[in-house]
Amino acid sequence: MIKELLKKYKFIILYGIFGVLTTIVNIATYGILYRCFDVSNIVSNIIAWVMSVLFAFVTNKLWVFESKSFNFSLFIKELGSFTVCRLATGVLDLGIMFLGVDLLKGPAMILKVVSNIIVIILNYVMSKVFVFKK
Repeated sequence: MIKELLKKYKFIILYGIFGVLTTIVNIATYGILYRCFDVSNIVSNIIAWVMSVLFAFVTNKLWVFESKSFNFSLFIKELGSFTVCRLATGVLDLGIMFLGVDLLKGPAMILKVVSNIIVIILNYVMSKVFVFKK
């Protein structure tokens, strides 16, 4: 019974695990740069985005969507569409952080977590529909 459920929802479970890890990479990178090194909000957010997108592409390709092909043209196509989709949600994240932190002076780390929840949901849908489609 449990084995069947794990098999049935393996895709979502793995996406959740790697989504959490990607979020940790994003938030930790942002927090370290913003709080420890006094890097500006926007620059910290952009660097955190780049690091988390690279991490997410590798984990999503290999383990979540099980796209094991490293055929150059397929790899470039997946990387390109993945990056474009993540760029769209990255701009959304950047907008939330700019509006919430820089303009409204809200709590940066709380807003970063809320923003990441929204981004994770959108990234899942776009990865499933546009990037790693079977």
